[in-house]
Amino acid sequence: MTTPRYQAGPLQPVDLIEEGGRWALVFTREFPQGREAIWAALTNPDELSQWAPYTADRALTTVGPVTLIMADGDTRHEQPGRITAADRPKLLEFTWGPDVLRWELTDNGSGTHLRLTHRLSERPRAAMMAAGWHICLDVAAFLLAGTPIGPIVGKDAMNHGWTDLNKQYSDELGVEPVDPPTGAEG
Repeated sequence: MTTPRYQAGPLQPVDLIEEGGRWALVFTREFPQGREAIWAALTNPDELSQWAPYTADRALTTVGPVTLIMADGDTRHEQPGRITAADRPKLLEFTWGPDVLRWELTDNGSGTHLRLTHRLSERPRAAMMAAGWHICLDVAAFLLAGTPIGPIVGKDAMNHGWTDLNKQYSDELGVEPVDPPTGAEG
């Protein structure tokens, strides 16, 4: 279960770039843990369910089809995806609906540098997605530190600073704030 003590912190490094007629939201984070620990959090369905806006029907460790299961409270939605790259513990890329998520892990000397490139189907969704990833990656940091607080996704994210983050990332990225659709991702 999530803790009422969590409240989102300050903005994290993020860019919005155009790539071949599509937009890419590029998020970076530093983690004190090694790449293997981060890799497990990105690919193991049991760990994904503790921080991400989805879990999966299988480990995200090999190329091929996958079903991502989004959760918002008691509501579950299955979405077909495809893992297009899985190079342990450096690179994971897969489709998520019309979007593509690319996770790159590099050593930073004292832990791991994570670079998430979220190729968006629509530019206006950038701040909304940045706010969601901000919270999810905060929650992942708790999990990796051994103090899991449980996922904060969907409607629950609204109680933990998502609305303010959406506005702040909108300003940072130069896009209008967009409210999430019903059943929004984390």
